[in-house]
Amino acid sequence: MPMPSPSTSHLVLIPSYNPGPTVVDTVRAARAQWTPVWVVVDGSTDGSAERLQALAADDPGLRVIVLPENRGKGAAVLEGITLAAAEGYTHALTMDSDGQHPAGLIPDFMAASQAEPAAMVLGRPVFDADAPALRVNGRKVSNGWANLETLWMGIGDSLYGFRVYPVQPLIRVMRANRWMRRFDFDPEAVVRLCWAGVVPRNLDAPVRYFRADEGGVSHFRYLRDNVLLTWMHSRLFLGFLWRLPALAWRRLNTR
Repeated sequence: MPMPSPSTSHLVLIPSYNPGPTVVDTVRAARAQWTPVWVVVDGSTDGSAERLQALAADDPGLRVIVLPENRGKGAAVLEGITLAAAEGYTHALTMDSDGQHPAGLIPDFMAASQAEPAAMVLGRPVFDADAPALRVNGRKVSNGWANLETLWMGIGDSLYGFRVYPVQPLIRVMRANRWMRRFDFDPEAVVRLCWAGVVPRNLDAPVRYFRADEGGVSHFRYLRDNVLLTWMHSRLFLGFLWRLPALAWRRLNTR
């Protein structure tokens, strides 16, 4: 199958930390849909860096960036988009490396971004019957907070990491604060980008949770990560209160 023609503005960026055996299939699926694809290996210790580097050796459309130690998803994304901006890329579609996100929808999301480059294109997850109820229902809390903190600007889902970001606005909001480096990256990024005036657009996208016997690997820790999200929304809410007059004025003038 011929690979897609290279884009000079949009790339696929895959942060990856100990993703399990599905990572090669995930990257191949992304490459079948888009060129270029970059993978940022975030200090993985499972041998996936070597497998991906071997794959990239025969594929000029695939680039593998290996970080020496685990820094967190947000830090891996920042590393990737900083390098991308230096090479002239304006947009990055982020997706997980474990096969949960739908590579087949990459062209649709990229087309939506190309049609409205000032916006961020957010995946709105469509869950299958095997999705853990705790994860599905728990994200409603984070989504409720994110929508309040942005005065309902239109964030369909704050946690789903399959999305297209304008690179420069994301770099600015990440460099302006010390947070957004670990599991809190996805929801904080969309809230702060909304505050910065980046309009969200939502597209439905299926999400699949793999069982352990299917090669699924989950780094989600219920207590640790919910404490992290609670702290994140606490500080975002304080930022929201400070910005409330400006946000309300903007909302009144965009209706």
